Amino acid sequence: MIAERYGIYLAALDLTVGREIAKTRPVVVVSLDVLNRALDTVVVCPLTTKLHPGWRSRLVTKCSGKPAEIAVDQIRTLSTQRLVRKVDTLNAAIAEKLRHLIVEMYGMA
Repeated sequence: MIAERYGIYLAALDLTVGREIAKTRPVVVVSLDVLNRALDTVVVCPLTTKLHPGWRSRLVTKCSGKPAEIAVDQIRTLSTQRLVRKVDTLNAAIAEKLRHLIVEMYGMA
């Protein structure tokens, strides 16, 4: 599967260690499409339905019409083999906010 930037995919995140987000859940792909086509890995931020309105490391969005948070503090690289299927796509406004939050947190564009 070739993942698209800002596409939301179900991904199998187990096995994890410590407080890493686990189980099969939606993730948003944040790596560039050129990398997604060339590599067998993608950089993602998991989504969660447990909302933390005061956390600056989280971005509120909707996934398949339901409220969710993008956990930018849990950014990670996954094998594309972990991606199950595409379930949604971020709208342009949320994608822009996500880019800005990643730059704010990690200092990269």
